[in-house]
Formats: sequence, C-alpha cells, structure tokens
Amino acid sequence: MDGKIDIFTLLFLALAVVIILRLRSVLGRKSSEDDARVERYKAEQRARAAAQSQDKVVTLPRRDRAEVPAEVQPAAAAAADIEEKVRTIASGNAPLADGLISVARADRSFDPEHFLVGARQAYEMIVTAFAEGNRKTLRNLLSKEVFDGFSTALSEREARGEQIDQSFVGINKAEIVEAELKGNTAHVAVRFASELISATRDHGGTVISGDPKRIKEVIDIWTFAREVTSRDPNWKLVATQAPG
Repeated sequence: MDGKIDIFTLLFLALAVVIILRLRSVLGRKSSEDDARVERYKAEQRARAAAQSQDKVVTLPRRDRAEVPAEVQPAAAAAADIEEKVRTIASGNAPLADGLISVARADRSFDPEHFLVGARQAYEMIVTAFAEGNRKTLRNLLSKEVFDGFSTALSEREARGEQIDQSFVGINKAEIVEAELKGNTAHVAVRFASELISATRDHGGTVISGDPKRIKEVIDIWTFAREVTSRDPNWKLVATQAPG
C-alpha cells in the first residue's frame, strides 16, 4: 500500500468505533424492564421462603382459662342428660329409676327413649313373624331359650295344619316397667298395649279361634337383655309374660 491509508480502511475503522461505543452504552445500563424483572424474582423468592417457614410452624390453641377436655365434657353432659330422662320416665318409681341409672352407667350408649323406639319395632316384628311362622326373623330377635319355645309352638301349629291370619293395627302404649343390671347383662322389661286383628284357621280354613273382623287389645310384658360389654348393640327378647 506504499504507506498510504485506503479510504475504505478509514471507513471500516470509524464504523468499528461507533459499534463499540454503542455496545458499551447498551451493555453498561439496565432498562426499567430489567429492574422490574429483578424485583419480581426477589418477591417470588421472599414468598417461597415465607411459605416454607410457615409449613414448619404449628400454631398451638390459646388457653385463656382451664377447660375440661372436649371429649370429657360432652360425655359428662350426655350422662347427666340420660339420667334426667331416666327420672322422667320412672316418674317417681325409685326402684325403676335406680335400675335404669345402673344400666345407663354401665352402658353409655343406652338411652331410654331410643330403647323404647327400638322395643316397639321389635315387638311388631316378633308378633308378625310368629304369626307368619318366620323362624329366620325370630332367630335374630330372640334369645336361644325364647326362640326354642316359639319354634316348638310353631312346629305344633304346623303339625295341626293351622294357620294364623293377622293384621297388626298398632301399639297404643309402650312403657318401661322394670330395669336391672345383672353382672354385665342389662335387663329392661316393657309393657306393651297393642291392637291386633287375629284369627286361627284349621287345615280346612275354618276359624277355630279369634275373629278376622274384630280388633282385639293385647297386653304383654316382654323383657329384653343385652351384654353391656358386647360390641353388638342389639337387644334380644329373653322373657315374655302376661300381666298379673
């Protein structure tokens, strides 16, 4: 190049200087968008750290005053409520009240009102099952001794070729008349006043007892029993008697 500088070389040098200066100005400063991105990242990091620390904290309940534990307080209230129901049902009959209270204290699930509801249902089911000769239903509701007695009566009826036509009208009244705790077994006797339409027919269909067109009032005293330590909540009929 005989010591001379080409015009194109000067142009390239000038262009290179301009590009370097522009790059330095851009790379050396942060835009507002960059600042916002950094702030968002920092905020996310702070939120994540706070969430992690919160997961490790267990908030203890406040105890402004000494209180009875939750599981004890309802149990005590329920026991008091049951004993109040017992005294109402006993209506001045001290032996009955004492018997029911002893049952309720041994069996915390016992409620005299709920028991009577179940006893009414059991009475209707047993009376109907006996009329129909339904041993399967009877077996589930009766003690072994009572079931054996009912089954024998059914066998004798079947041997004679007799059949019972019965309609259960309803229970007018059911009341607890006796209660006691024998060891771990609770016994509760209920007096039922019910109405039935019942007639027994011989093998030829002739009515030999009862009246298929007349409502008859029936009084029964049945005793139900249950092992208070058993997980089985069901009561079974253990004795039947006619009122004295």
